[in-house]
Amino acid sequence: MNEFFTLDLDPATHIATLELNQPARMNTLAPPFFPALRDAVCRLSDEGRTRALVVRSTGKHFSAGMALDVFAGNFGLLDLTDARKRLSFQDGLRRLMACIDALDEARFPTLCVVQGGCIGGALDLAAACDLRVCTADAFFTVQEIQIGMVADLGVLQRLPRIVPGAVAREMAYTGERLGAERALATGLVNAVLPDAASANAHAQALAVSIAAKSPLAISGSKRALNFARDHGTAESLDQMTLLQSAIFDIGEMATAIEAWKAKRPANYAPLTSVVDP
Repeated sequence: MNEFFTLDLDPATHIATLELNQPARMNTLAPPFFPALRDAVCRLSDEGRTRALVVRSTGKHFSAGMALDVFAGNFGLLDLTDARKRLSFQDGLRRLMACIDALDEARFPTLCVVQGGCIGGALDLAAACDLRVCTADAFFTVQEIQIGMVADLGVLQRLPRIVPGAVAREMAYTGERLGAERALATGLVNAVLPDAASANAHAQALAVSIAAKSPLAISGSKRALNFARDHGTAESLDQMTLLQSAIFDIGEMATAIEAWKAKRPANYAPLTSVVDP
């Protein structure tokens, strides 16, 4: 597909797996990675067949974040020499942010599996996922502060909604590593496993559990949770009335209840594909 990751959708389970595949480079990210990620996730979401996405990697580390040579002056976005270029920088940066947003906005839950380092831009990616699991040797760091810049792809906006505010600020101000056990204690990850194989297996089991549920109800739940995260209770309850009126489906419920009583998997239709106007 591209030089940064492989993507596979299992037609039996409806679970997609996106795997970073540059372990010799510590899975560092370069500018072309971001639109490739966006396009891949948006395509899965639009098609409607995917019920969960597992994001994982190969090698010792999940990802060392943005490759440092990007900041050596060979990235056109970083030309800020006059007002017009600074305005262009703003638009270009928002487009980069939108590439990470794709994970947050996908119609299915996204699960991130971290082994070793989850550094800099990789933490932006992980924070945009719904769930995270990691290995015992994993660590998470807002690396950007170490090179004299503000992290700018969403981690500073998402992290305080995942971990306590003071923990997010400590990470943002110091760049110190948050180890696996503290990541679990503060809610950054859902589970800590001994090694990459067991972490991947745990994430797969979570994905299987999610994929077995009604994709309509799962997608609606994600939409409601995301809205509530970003709005007050009153607004979120108003949104819930509109959302539920749009997706409440007696037939879907009957399918779920019948399968639950019979202790067998339910057969749900995929979501309707999204068609560009």
